[in-house]
Amino acid sequence: MKYKELTTKSEAEIKHLLLELKGNAHDLSVKMKLSQHKNVKELAGIKKDIARVMTYLRQKTAVK
Repeated sequence: MKYKELTTKSEAEIKHLLLELKGNAHDLSVKMKLSQHKNVKELAGIKKDIARVMTYLRQKTAVK
């Protein structure tokens, strides 16, 4: 996900996306601990997306 994609979405959509990403990150971490998933880079990418979304939300609320 690119940072520019976040600017076109509403705040409710972004919050829903954040919850979805956190759920995906949790599921992947559990699967990796159980040796069911071996792609470590996928989890790192999801964590970066979470950070992008959280940064955007903080900046959006600071501007108001």
